[in-house]
Amino acid sequence: MATVLPADLTTIGTPALWAITVAALAVLLSVDFFLTRRPHEVRMREAVAWSLFYLALPVGFGVYLWQAFGTTVSVEFFTGYVVEKSLSVDNLFVFMLLLSAFAVPAVYAQRVLLYGIIGALVLRAIFIALGAAVLQSGTWAFLLFGGILILTAGKVMKDALAGHEQEVDISRMRSVRLLRRFMPVTDDYRGSRLVVREGGRRALTPLALAMVAVFVTDIVFAVDSVPAVYGVTEDPFLVFATNAFALLGLRALYFVLQGALARLRHLNHGLAVILAFIGVKLVLHWAHGIWPVIPEIPTLLSLGVIIAVLAIVTITSLSANRRDESPQP
Repeated sequence: MATVLPADLTTIGTPALWAITVAALAVLLSVDFFLTRRPHEVRMREAVAWSLFYLALPVGFGVYLWQAFGTTVSVEFFTGYVVEKSLSVDNLFVFMLLLSAFAVPAVYAQRVLLYGIIGALVLRAIFIALGAAVLQSGTWAFLLFGGILILTAGKVMKDALAGHEQEVDISRMRSVRLLRRFMPVTDDYRGSRLVVREGGRRALTPLALAMVAVFVTDIVFAVDSVPAVYGVTEDPFLVFATNAFALLGLRALYFVLQGALARLRHLNHGLAVILAFIGVKLVLHWAHGIWPVIPEIPTLLSLGVIIAVLAIVTITSLSANRRDESPQP
């Protein structure tokens, strides 16, 4: 049974369904903590196995939604999941740059990623709640979200066309500079410890700085991703579920795609197109509520467009890589 929120905002998220989902999420995160308690380098076989497991989870959940709530809800979930997963790949690329900039030892990379994922989940939950509150205040929220996504898409596309590669300068990160101002930082890593006692006072380790940098980066990504999924579904529960499932598998996916991320040279072009498309979808949804003659974009069509864009940028990236690697005559 769906729950009706104020301002006709409907959700399938009953208290029982929320409780089960949050409990399952807590169990999965606890398993991740148990697996990473002993730092080790993640081998490809282990990463692929966990990636397949975290891919099977949303598929099974989507089938449950289809059986319990019908095709529309299931399609909205899968569309939102594809959007979030594609955006999370860009998130992974920034994580890779951060881990490299902080020279995080490979054995501690998965622990940093795990804390980053937990931080991202908390931030997404906050932004989702705020987004639901804004949507309940009136249909103007769709116009606001659409404008945010279109402006973001323009910036992403401008940087992509200019050939500006993503880079991380930790010396310019305000969060890192602020921490260094208030607490000393050790010159080297001290295992998996975040805080140590040195010279009679507490000091942060570089691992702590890396985790803070990842957390701050999560805030930026949450601003884009939550409105993007609200462009697919207005149900806060589905928005949270798509974010949770997309984020859960990031730790394992990082090690699978670590070598391939840099080769997806047209990924940002595709993400810009997807964000702009969803932004237009939101604006049309707002306009349809005022002028019914203006058409809306169906969710199933949105899913097809998003998959097509991702497939095209993957093919063009691989083609460009082969062209650059082929011997010149």
